[in-house]
Amino acid sequence: MRRKLVVIGNGMAGVRCVEEILKHNPELYNISIIGSEPHHNYNRILLSSVLQGEARFQDITINDAKWYEENDITLFSGETATEINTEKKVVVTDKNHALSYDKLIVATGSSPFVLPIPGVEKEGVVTFRTIEDCKNILETAKQYKNAVVIGGGVLGLEAARGLVNLGLNVKVVHNTEYLMQRQLDSVSSEMLQHQLERQGIEFLLGKVTEQIRGDKRVNAITFTDGTSVDADLVVMSVGIIPNTVLAKKSGIRTNRGIVVNDFMETSVSDIYAVGECVEHKGIVYGLVKPLYEQGQVLAKHLCQLNPQGYEGSVLSTSLKVPGVELFSVGDFTEDSSTKSLTMLNEIHSVYKKIIFRGDIIAGAVLYGETKNQSKLLDFIVKRKHVSDEEKRQLLQSADKDSSSFKSMKQSEMICNCNGVTKGTIIEAVQQNELTTVQEVKQCTKASSSCGGCKLLLSDLLDYIQSDECDELFERESLCACTTLTEDEVVLQIQQKNLSSLQDVFTQLNWLSLEGCADCVSAIQYYLAMIYPDHAGKNQFFYMNDNLKAQHMSDGTYSIIPQTFGGKVSAEQLRNIAAVMEKYQLTDVGLTTEQRFQLKGIMQEDIGAVCKDLGIRLRPVNIHTIHHVNTYYSEKNCQCHTEASLQLSILLEKELELILTPHEIKLSVSPCKHNDLEMRTNDIHVVGVERGWEMYVGGSYSPDLQQGELFSIASDHDEAKRLICGFVQYYRETANYLEKISEWRNRVGIIHIREVLFEETLCNQLVERLEVEMMPTVEKI
Repeated sequence: MRRKLVVIGNGMAGVRCVEEILKHNPELYNISIIGSEPHHNYNRILLSSVLQGEARFQDITINDAKWYEENDITLFSGETATEINTEKKVVVTDKNHALSYDKLIVATGSSPFVLPIPGVEKEGVVTFRTIEDCKNILETAKQYKNAVVIGGGVLGLEAARGLVNLGLNVKVVHNTEYLMQRQLDSVSSEMLQHQLERQGIEFLLGKVTEQIRGDKRVNAITFTDGTSVDADLVVMSVGIIPNTVLAKKSGIRTNRGIVVNDFMETSVSDIYAVGECVEHKGIVYGLVKPLYEQGQVLAKHLCQLNPQGYEGSVLSTSLKVPGVELFSVGDFTEDSSTKSLTMLNEIHSVYKKIIFRGDIIAGAVLYGETKNQSKLLDFIVKRKHVSDEEKRQLLQSADKDSSSFKSMKQSEMICNCNGVTKGTIIEAVQQNELTTVQEVKQCTKASSSCGGCKLLLSDLLDYIQSDECDELFERESLCACTTLTEDEVVLQIQQKNLSSLQDVFTQLNWLSLEGCADCVSAIQYYLAMIYPDHAGKNQFFYMNDNLKAQHMSDGTYSIIPQTFGGKVSAEQLRNIAAVMEKYQLTDVGLTTEQRFQLKGIMQEDIGAVCKDLGIRLRPVNIHTIHHVNTYYSEKNCQCHTEASLQLSILLEKELELILTPHEIKLSVSPCKHNDLEMRTNDIHVVGVERGWEMYVGGSYSPDLQQGELFSIASDHDEAKRLICGFVQYYRETANYLEKISEWRNRVGIIHIREVLFEETLCNQLVERLEVEMMPTVEKI
């Protein structure tokens, strides 16, 4: 007969323990779980990824309803255990359920600590702990703009990064002089701070919050030094408190947490505890790995497998923030008994510090390059003596073993300099029977630039040639109409001099002689690129006005007049106003690209509206540089904007109506005061004392990514030449619909610089671009 096991807590620690029990002996217990949240078991650690847009709520579910059903687990969700009768062995809930048990696991977790200061009860002051908290923050972000996160620890920084993604102005308040002081030293903390500042977060360090101000809702917070900041949303992230009230009320021994021994037994027979509510040997753990280790020990104990007791955990920390590589493990504080091994590369923002006691590693912090984190953790946990050679290797790029290569996607980069992926190397090795690193290097260019990936490439080659590798290169055809890849189609067009859609469909054995939406547009683009002098290369721009009008859902049309740099003359404004009155257009406004958009135009009026407007229109539904954004002025910036406006107009006129593989967003900012958001554009130019800094490869999706510094130009002419050369090289070498950010990652920024910094090559690219430029005097 099965025994009764009740688990109080449907979180990660308690349910992981249940999973382990089911692995060892699924027939031993009838299991009931009480969960105070109205959800199935989910990964609380990934809530920050949801806030940052990296995951959805459904993505962080660990066990869904089917799992509970398949394992005969009774779940009481949305219920809270209110009493444990230790004599009768019964747990009572707030919904008057009474559950008897033979064994009881208390996994009540912890609650966010809320500062005991005036004003914490106001609307807009939230914690970040549950799905409901996350949803609350997401809804609040739709209405308000100024957010303050109190707490510069891991969760606070992850929450702050998510708020930036939601479009809020974010300040992080921390009561010490550097961030994550429990996990980082001052050097790594400062590097992290600079990186997060570049991502849009402002920091107020050494500040102690005194009061939260506002009437019903928060509008500001003040500090003990007399200063204050505006705030519509305050996220409290200053630590956690173990949930021990139920245990204490039930006569179970508690201190900071529920006190347990090495087998997770409490002071009361047949009652156990795991997770953040637990205190083991004076330590309360708030990280996932210790909680899982506790659950594994308890599961074996409950299944009578005589486990070795829980001895405590080595703490390690990483930060789930895009663009940040960070790892901290063990105790890296220094004293007279320790020596350190340190590497600081300020150029590439890489920092490694390993603390030794004798030849044994006590702790380490890695910033910017964390591939050795597993090896470091293994050394610390097993207290291994480290040889001089191993010490040297720890400061180098880490090896990749076969298991890590097996789990790596074929699209992942091996050589970032030259954009060579794992799949590309597998294809080259298998098709060309390559056997040495040098052969792979010659065939693919991997490791041919900086050489930093040579060891990684060697290990990958060993994996490909081992019995463990059963992978084949995954071919991806252009579309369902052909088995040819996109690159193969382009090569065949060039080799066979194919100059029309029908030529391609017929001679390349297309399955459908009409093609599909995917391949027709792609081939048309490639034909225009391969034959720039072709009579129909820019046929899109000579078609009727309907092409330049966007069809709306209500049956009417909208148009966008061309206004270079977003600058409008008095005559243009008068024309727009006259057209609005003549054709009774009431729905007119500014787009996010700083352009007028006229809506509600009837189809039969399109030609007349365009003629009366007297302003060239932007075409729609084709890939070009549609606009060049710039800042006229900002309330917090008094920098002169005339130079940036002139450069915007110059670039827009030079690049107007040029076909591109994917739409390009280009922006110009007069200074660095307000340019952070614009750095997520494909190309961003910002004014500096030396001239113009040019950033390329920014992106909003699928991941938020700031552009990388490409070059610095001393004046308008040099900036125009480099950008035009960059755009043309992108046009000539990118795949259709490949964004600049994707192209830059594939080709490699170093290679792009090598091409464009060669003056002859850059000039040739600019000349080829100028051949295709449309006359700027065309009128509607």
